[in-house]
Order: sequence, then C-alpha cells, then structure tokens
Amino acid sequence: MKLYERYAEEIADLIRAQVLRPGDRLPSVRQARRNRQISASTVFEAYYLLEARGLIQARARSGYYVNASQPSSEPGTARPVAQSAVVEISDLVFEVLGSTRNPELAPLGSAFPSPLLFPLEKLARGLTPAMRRLPPERLTEYLTIGDEQLRRQITLRYGIEGLGIAAHELVITNGAMEALNLCLQAVTAPGDVVAVESPTFYAALQALERLNLRAVEVATHPRHGIELDSLAEVLRRHPVKACWFMPSFQNPLGSLMPQQNRQALVELLAQHRVPLIEDDVYGELYFGLQRPLPAKAYDRQGWVMHCSSFSKNLAPGYRVGWVAAGRFAPQVQRLKLMSTLSTAIPSQLALADFLQSGGFDRHLRQMRQTLAERQALALRLIAEHFPPGTRVTRPEGGYFLWAELPPAVDALRLQQLALEQGISVAPGHLFSADQRFSHHLRLNYGHPDLARLAAALPVIGRLAAGLAAAASR
Repeated sequence: MKLYERYAEEIADLIRAQVLRPGDRLPSVRQARRNRQISASTVFEAYYLLEARGLIQARARSGYYVNASQPSSEPGTARPVAQSAVVEISDLVFEVLGSTRNPELAPLGSAFPSPLLFPLEKLARGLTPAMRRLPPERLTEYLTIGDEQLRRQITLRYGIEGLGIAAHELVITNGAMEALNLCLQAVTAPGDVVAVESPTFYAALQALERLNLRAVEVATHPRHGIELDSLAEVLRRHPVKACWFMPSFQNPLGSLMPQQNRQALVELLAQHRVPLIEDDVYGELYFGLQRPLPAKAYDRQGWVMHCSSFSKNLAPGYRVGWVAAGRFAPQVQRLKLMSTLSTAIPSQLALADFLQSGGFDRHLRQMRQTLAERQALALRLIAEHFPPGTRVTRPEGGYFLWAELPPAVDALRLQQLALEQGISVAPGHLFSADQRFSHHLRLNYGHPDLARLAAALPVIGRLAAGLAAAASR
C-alpha cells in the first residue's frame, strides 16, 4: 500500500465510523503535511483518491469537506418469510425487462456496465492472430474443460490471491450463468430447497424456477451481506441442499461480506455438508485497495464452487466464464459435456492472450476509477432529487445502487412512468420469490454516460416524488 493510499484509507475509515460527518472539513494540506510528516503531494493524492470515491468534495478557496450530498441512511435489513417457496418470477422478468433492450433508453435497469468501459478493440485484435497460431489438434483437445492457456491464466490469478486451485477442478463455461446452473444441477434434484439472499438477483430465481427448485431466503444486510444467524436458523429449519450467495458486491444490494464472515460462512456450511455456489462476477470491481478474497479462499474440504466470468469486467458478449468446482468438479464436467460440450475457442484464445499481456489489470484500474466517480455522481443526484425518506446503499464496488423509496411509491408503476420518459429501471419486485420489495429500485450507474446519468436520475426522483405525493392526498 502506498503512503497516500494508507492516509486515504485512514480518512475513509473515520468517515465510515461517522467520526468525520457530512459537511466536516478535512485538515488542510499544510496541517496534514505538518501533523503526519508527509509531503504535500502525498496529501493531494490521498484527497484526490477520496474525491474520486465520492467521500469528499473540494470547495474553491476553502479546502476539502466530507461529502454532504448523500442520503442520510441506507436501507434496513429485510427479514424474509420463514417458509420455502415455489419460484414463479420469469414472466414478470420478461415483461419488465423486455422493453429495456431499446438502445434509445437510458439503461439504469440494465445488468451490464457500459460497453464503452471495455477494451473491445484490443480484444478483437487478438482474435485472428490467436486462431492462426492455434495447432489444429488444440481445437478438440480441451473441448469440455476449456483451453489450457486460459485455464492456466485463471489459475495463476487465483494463485496470486493466495488460492491454491487444482487444475482439475477448473471448467471453462459459457459465461457465469452456465457455471452457476451447472453447479445447481450437480448438487440438487427437482423439489429441493436452495438458500438465496434477500433480495437476490432475479437470474438466480429464474434458474431455480427452471429446475423446479424451491427458494428459502436468508436475511441479508445491505452493507455486510448474509447474516449468519439467519442462515443458521434456515439450515436448522429447512433441508437445504445448496446455497447460492454473492459475497462480493451482491446484486442488487452491492453488499460486501467481511472476511471473517466469509470464513465463518464456509465453516458453517461445511459442518452441515451443504455446498456453497459462490457467484463472484463483480469481485474485481472493488473501489478499495485490495480485492476481497472470495469465500473459496477458506474452503478446505471442497464444498465451495467458485463461479465467475469476464462478462462484467472485460468482455461482455464473449460469454466466457468458469467454475472452480471443488469436490463437485467431476459432476460439473459431465454436465458440461452432456449440455453445451464446449465454450467458443476463439473467445477463449483472445482472452488468454489479453491476460498474458498484462492488459487486464491496467484495464481494471481504469474501470474501477470510472465506476467510483459515477457512483459519487449518482449518490449526489439521488440526495438532491429523490423524495424525502429515500434510503440508498453506498457499495464499495460494483455498479449497482439499491434504493428504498417511501412505502407509498409502487416501483412497478414508477418503472412504467420512467419508460415513458426514455429511462429503464429495475423494480424491486424482481428480486424476491414473493415480489415483496415493492417500493425499491436497483439502479445501474455504470452503464450510461455521465450526461445521460445526470439527466435520468432527477427525472426518476421527480416521478417518485409525484407518486408519493399522490398517495398522500
């Protein structure tokens, strides 16, 4: 950690602990330099970093202040119903999100960041040379498990993070969704109960619906993720066959499980012999100084199936993901062979070449910076334009905000009104088996350009305020 990063992190900790409150003035550059015995450039670098993360703002000829333009509180922890439930969500998902494919819309309801954030031209340049250099026998040599070079690069990234992933447990898939679905199929049968977060990503609910599985929701804190006491109670009361959780920057909350909680989670599930399907597609999009270690890092018995992909951080549309499936690797490999057989070889080769060149980490640094700046803008606009009583998350990574609106605001009606104004949003109804997050929204601040984001959020706020006012009359 560089000196300016360490100083920035100390200030960020004071802001998170509310020792420094919104509107408080930070030490001047001269004061910080004298008190900390650091250079002026170090202080400036630290303040620039905090400003990019939306934690502070500069005022002309006055100094730096803790950002006051932010909602006063975050949403509370939802307490889900105790029963498991049959999932019937797909019709609503298709109905609500089908219209969001219109490229003219400001896509705050999208599940993907802007394609302009990705080095697509550099990736494309690697496609043809990689295929030219490919020996013919390689086309069929690693069909099911994936290209050897790409698997080596992924295994290397695990190793750098301190995770010893055995080569035989890694399977390349058609995106993370295939990896997650294969894991579900490997450890469940129709009618089984699967534990999910509350709220949870609608694609997880759709997967359960397709496989005729039942969902039981676990209380999930908007900042810290899965509440372990709630999970322990669920495991005691229900015959849970698998858990599908997203410990890093959960969709839609953006929550981040502390490392000690991840370790306790893995140990709890190992005691119950319940597999954890870890959805980690946003893990690389952290705003702090270090990537959070996945739950897989604490897995000693092979009960964690770690799934990820390049779709959210490098190459949307290439449809390349993977799973480190632990003790379930043979079942996942067989299911892959019986279903899609292989992931497209050209996409795998282009990605392997890009990773080997070192371009991935350079790209990620720029992408994280951009997303942090857009989050700061989105939070400021929500604070200024959304109705009183709005509560919103402040994730430490990813590109989603979860907004809890006043109870009188019907998010489905708000979604319809926003569409008429050329804006898509994702209403909270989509993120639970019983559709109970009826006055919540998931907002994607990573997709539109800054101008469209700055124009769209005040409109959504105005529409929400109108619905709240109409309900009170």
